[in-house]
Amino acid sequence: MKIGVLGTGTVGKAISAKLVDLGHDVMMGTRDVAKTLAQKEPDRFGNPPFQAWREQRPALKLGTFAEAAVHGELLFNCTSGVGSLQALELAGEANLNDKVLVDISNPLDFSQGMPPSLFVSNTDSLGEQIQRAFPRVRVVKTLNTVTASLMVDPGQLAGGEHDILLSGNDAEAKMQVTAILKDWFGWKNVIDLGDISTARGAEMYLLLWLQLRSALGTPIINFKFVR
Repeated sequence: MKIGVLGTGTVGKAISAKLVDLGHDVMMGTRDVAKTLAQKEPDRFGNPPFQAWREQRPALKLGTFAEAAVHGELLFNCTSGVGSLQALELAGEANLNDKVLVDISNPLDFSQGMPPSLFVSNTDSLGEQIQRAFPRVRVVKTLNTVTASLMVDPGQLAGGEHDILLSGNDAEAKMQVTAILKDWFGWKNVIDLGDISTARGAEMYLLLWLQLRSALGTPIINFKFVR
């Protein structure tokens, strides 16, 4: 399948690498291709610059947000939450319309340093803002409650016996994304919370996740709901 992944950060790399390994035709999208390729220093987590990382995956394409959106039959939004709406605007509404957009972004606000706050919460969510801005896009919010490596390899924690959440207005899109989560990424337990407004709780959980990460000393954490 042709897939567009918007964003070249840690999440975009994790998703793209997994999809390429599965044999999909993947194009990553960035604001400025030349600038992304010109990066020489490791990122703040010590990961290699983008071009060095990409050289290990020669099948992976890189283009602008618009080019990645045109390329993809299926799209993943892996951009930083504060820049998601602008990135999608650059991708172009006509290039997004009627496609499933797996939204992994979070409304984290680092403007005052650490720990971050949320720039939208309680009565709205970033997922809802994206859906309102692009009403013909089939937005499905998921994977935003775990660290990047767990998104594509849930089996590294508790044998995969933990839960991932999903929200969206389009029932068919949610069924497709649920199948992707299970068949491509290995998730055993996918919980459909309901329409896109239910993304509020999933996004607000991030503040607790950050506290848990600090308290437990690892990002390899998730919840399992006991029924």
